[in-house]
Amino acid sequence: MAMQRQKRPNRFREQHRCRFGNDPSKVDYKDIDTLSKMVTSQGKMFSRKRSGNSARCQRAVKLAIKRARYLALLPYVG
Repeated sequence: MAMQRQKRPNRFREQHRCRFGNDPSKVDYKDIDTLSKMVTSQGKMFSRKRSGNSARCQRAVKLAIKRARYLALLPYVG
């Protein structure tokens, strides 16, 4: 008799909701507490998959981080 292959149990991932509620107007370059959560300790931006943002909000976050860095509100490098 050949051994049957066991099926893996279905593992459903928890659905991530956008931190800003799919409203990119809530993203602000002056909100350093929120933006610092989107950046690693080395200063790299988290990906959409890691941060859980929607595509529109992730683009807005990217622009807000760049503006905050330009105004020296956030560091370029950790």
